Amino acid sequence: MNPSDSDASRFRSASTDRRGERGDLDVLLVHVARGDQEAFEAVYDRLVGPVYGVIRRVLRDPSQSEEVAQEVLLEVWRTAARFDPAMGGAATWVTTIAHRRAIDRIRSTTAATQREHKTADIRPPHDEVAEAVEASLDRERVRRCLDSLTDIQRESITLAYYGGNSYRQVANLLNVTLGAIKTRIRDGLIRLRDCLGVSS
Repeated sequence: MNPSDSDASRFRSASTDRRGERGDLDVLLVHVARGDQEAFEAVYDRLVGPVYGVIRRVLRDPSQSEEVAQEVLLEVWRTAARFDPAMGGAATWVTTIAHRRAIDRIRSTTAATQREHKTADIRPPHDEVAEAVEASLDRERVRRCLDSLTDIQRESITLAYYGGNSYRQVANLLNVTLGAIKTRIRDGLIRLRDCLGVSS
């Protein structure tokens, strides 16, 4: 579902004129919940750095941090409807997801290590095992759904999210127009949302 032209115009104005205001990001995220790709692009550009920073401080490992950041941004796209501005700002909501995902990754890695080195009497607590399994299934679903995209959609999304590139940088890397990249990523994200069974 796309916002009206007036909404989109209000958005672009808000994005450029009040870039630092919390309310602007909150409005953008509300539009993301309606499936607005332009709003998601703006949210992505403004939060990819903070999201990666939060995760990197927890995980330390750059490649794992990039992977978890990808999962977080996809989760924001899929679950933006859960955001409630009355409960706090969009940036806080997103970075909380990032922190939780980073902790989940540590628990998952720890549980896997414990399983490899455990003795018969030592088992990870049940709740950690359940969380590790759930996190692993989520990652597998994302990978499977990424594989369902066309090559050009998957390449564009991978460069943007795994590579941490802006849409403009992706366009330059692939030597295509910015509009073409936005279309590829928008269509790819819609297919991911459908594959993951998340309604708009």
